[in-house]
Amino acid sequence: MVRTPIRKSPGPVAPPKESPLESLINETVALFYRLRVVAEQIHQQGETSGPKRGLLKNLERLGPQTVPQMARIRPVSRQYIQTIVSQLHEGGYVTYIDNPAHKRSPLVKLNQKGQDLLKAMSRQEDELLSRLKISLPAKELNLSASMLRKVRLLFESAEWEHLVQGDRPKR
Repeated sequence: MVRTPIRKSPGPVAPPKESPLESLINETVALFYRLRVVAEQIHQQGETSGPKRGLLKNLERLGPQTVPQMARIRPVSRQYIQTIVSQLHEGGYVTYIDNPAHKRSPLVKLNQKGQDLLKAMSRQEDELLSRLKISLPAKELNLSASMLRKVRLLFESAEWEHLVQGDRPKR
């Protein structure tokens, strides 16, 4: 297995002038990349990778989906998602079921083995994270999660789609 070297972020650096939303976006992106490393560190000896875990979690949260539906909520290609789904299916973690809306695009469903794997992964994560001393109250963390959810929903809204489609220069 290839281990990702652990690189620490540079210390505090005076950020360039940026709007509060831009600052939030930049910190969110930096956190996303750090969390990818954290997931690898936690599950390095496990049965699944960060991308597989992410797909399993989404199937748990959102229910059965097609590969194109899974790809639409990520900035990756349908082919990449199909590769991961195929590996999960070969491992016995997901099942293909008939899709009444589309004969050639089956729904991918989390099965019992996949649910068991997610529970085991959550236990492992909880055990490590519970030992992490974080100096933020639960109320603040919940407020932060709520704020991030609202920003995400804004970028998933029709208002955003209209804005980017309407302001896009003609090529």
